[in-house]
Amino acid sequence: MASSVKGIGFMCLGVLCLALGDAISKWLGEVHSPVQIIFFRTLVSLPMIMLLAWRGSGLRTLATRRPGVHLVRGLIYTGTMGCFVLGLTLMPLAEGTAIAFAAPLFVSLLSVPLLGEKVSMPVLCASLVGFVGVLVVVRPGSDGISLGALAMLGAAVFYALMMITARRYGAREHLWAMVFYMTLVPFVITGLALPLVWQAPEAAHWPAFLMAGVLGVGATAFITLAFRHAPAAIAAPFDYTAMLWAVLLGWLFWGELPDWGVWVGGTLIIASGLAIAYQEGRTGLKRRPTA
Repeated sequence: MASSVKGIGFMCLGVLCLALGDAISKWLGEVHSPVQIIFFRTLVSLPMIMLLAWRGSGLRTLATRRPGVHLVRGLIYTGTMGCFVLGLTLMPLAEGTAIAFAAPLFVSLLSVPLLGEKVSMPVLCASLVGFVGVLVVVRPGSDGISLGALAMLGAAVFYALMMITARRYGAREHLWAMVFYMTLVPFVITGLALPLVWQAPEAAHWPAFLMAGVLGVGATAFITLAFRHAPAAIAAPFDYTAMLWAVLLGWLFWGELPDWGVWVGGTLIIASGLAIAYQEGRTGLKRRPTA
């Protein structure tokens, strides 16, 4: 029991790091391109990942015999970060966070063609409820879905692909190798594109870029510890505390107050995610890359 409590605590800390990092990225996105934000985040994260790997089992854990797999995962992660940061700059923090919670729903559906799995009726029903929640949050009008909502949905799909590839190859590769190469690829890509979008940071922006990278690595470390101390079925649902932080941070820094659609749709999305997590706990499946 004590170990599970530690796991829950680590999970909440990891989610807090993610929420703070998202808020910083949203603030930086008011001035800087997503390319520049991702470049500095990965620039800060890479040395920290290497340090954590060295302090753990040594840098030999970064060795791999599957460079192609890591390249594909890195490209997917680049898409995840690009869409997510773009979405953050175009819509309220709580609304974007609610849409991003649709990732487990896409995992359930994409695992059928990509992993050859069968989706049970309870999971299928929960996924349908979740997608109804997404429609309630997005509320497409006569002009269609907004660019910000499309970007967040794209981030959810890319992140679902990240989880699926982690399930397929995670047992064959060390955790820090997975994280290192996943971070290295967007660093290289955004570094090559950086001259095209460069905007000289103001003095206050430099510590923000630094903190965004530190918080990203901190979130990975805390969530990893969470799943080491507690079963996934216990720790994973606390991922949804991100919604509380998103509402609080959005209100404090941007005066954003979620409307009824975000509350109702977000509740449906979270409820469907919890139902899927419960069903996975019964069948022994894990859908989070850090699990």
